[in-house]
Amino acid sequence: MTLATAQPPEGKAADVVRCDACPVLCRIRPGKAGACDRYANVEGVLTRVDPLVITQQAARQGQGRGVVPFLAGSEAWDGQWQAPSFVTGIGAGTTYPDYKPAPFIVASQHRGVDTITVVTEGIFSYCGLKIKIDTDRYLGPEQAAVRVDGEPIGHVTTMEYGSQMLSLGGVHHLTGGGKKEGVVTCDAMLKLANKQAVTMSIDGGAEIVVQAGKPPIVNGVPEQRMRVGCGSATIGIFAKQWLGHADEVIVVDDHITGVLTEHQAGRFLDMKLAGIRVRGRKSTPGRYFQVAEPGQGWGGTNVRDPLEIIEKIDPSAAWPGMRLLMVSTTGEHSAWFVLDDQLKPRPAEMPAQVRKVVERIAENCEPSLCSVLFMAGAGGSLRAGVTENPVRLTLSVKDRFTRVTAGGAPVFVWPGGGITYMVDVLAMPDNSFGYVPTPALVAPIEFTMSREDYAALGGHMDHVVQLDDVLRNPRITRLNEGEDEP
Repeated sequence: MTLATAQPPEGKAADVVRCDACPVLCRIRPGKAGACDRYANVEGVLTRVDPLVITQQAARQGQGRGVVPFLAGSEAWDGQWQAPSFVTGIGAGTTYPDYKPAPFIVASQHRGVDTITVVTEGIFSYCGLKIKIDTDRYLGPEQAAVRVDGEPIGHVTTMEYGSQMLSLGGVHHLTGGGKKEGVVTCDAMLKLANKQAVTMSIDGGAEIVVQAGKPPIVNGVPEQRMRVGCGSATIGIFAKQWLGHADEVIVVDDHITGVLTEHQAGRFLDMKLAGIRVRGRKSTPGRYFQVAEPGQGWGGTNVRDPLEIIEKIDPSAAWPGMRLLMVSTTGEHSAWFVLDDQLKPRPAEMPAQVRKVVERIAENCEPSLCSVLFMAGAGGSLRAGVTENPVRLTLSVKDRFTRVTAGGAPVFVWPGGGITYMVDVLAMPDNSFGYVPTPALVAPIEFTMSREDYAALGGHMDHVVQLDDVLRNPRITRLNEGEDEP
């Protein structure tokens, strides 16, 4: 499907066309593509070379319901469409220079309601990625720069219960630094948003490989599991299962290390205080902060020998033969000790019942994965492609009369001003994102509402087309994809 056409500018060579899809305004020679690789000169006509993606929710024999993407420009269409079809913004084109109506304003019916879906691609300088990395490993200090090819592309933010968060991109990295910083930031964001792997380093921390839906690789080692909880939570979950099999359990954790007999769980089980005092700052009974520095060892600390965190053993409370388990929050590290006559912990063979509980900790750890969420502000000029009075669109979204999607995937719209949305890239079709070398990312966005509401907000009613007319285009054909498509 030709999504944009243009004639050569007056007075210019007849074999060159100018692309007006973004501010770069490429002049493209025959058989060549523009800087973004999305538009090319095909026999003197500016032509969109990547497909328009249409999703269809269809029943498949023996497989239940799934969503099937359709692409323009591949095999011949057999003329058969099933179930509702949805025109996404992937490959649709943009409204640049913004005052133009959106590339597709599609009328269809949904459950008997006349609807309008406004379909476009946003050119987003104001966009970024929020990265969730499931790991207890120390990745780097908060606020440390995240770098690719030596260029800062974002920073470390908060640790959220077994996951480290990164904030990447944003207008300052895309446009506020040097040219190389902007180019590297845009390239890294594009790869991550399109579900590809990117290697990055953190100042004062680790080298990591991040890819949506895949385990992170930290300093060359793939992560396998995220922790079941902090040290205190681990004590709370498994306390009863240790009762009678261990006299003390210490769960080593960079944030909150748990000590069973002091912990409320141990007190409820009437366990005798074992007299082992760990290093760090005591918070509440059985919960200790800062027992060690962050690192790649036990429980996200720099500890290699767990006995390092024991500050003292009280001879008035401890006794020879006392059984001590030390374990990490993932069960990856564990050690069994028995106190000798001098109350020194001596390594011993771990009993089968204790080993079973350690293995259960590991069993309760979810797989370690990377999550990539695209976040952008759509409160700017692309709204003019929907209505001549843009604030009405914003209010319609806030009032939930208008549903926002990205490549057909549901989004979270942040409260407050503007249309600031966030979407999981794994919920979107592959290769949903493009770029322009300003630099900025290009992302699909769709606004769906009732036809009545679209007219009321001052929409471009004279540019509405019927869904059947879009689907009748001979270059739209089926791409067979799996059931996991969004």
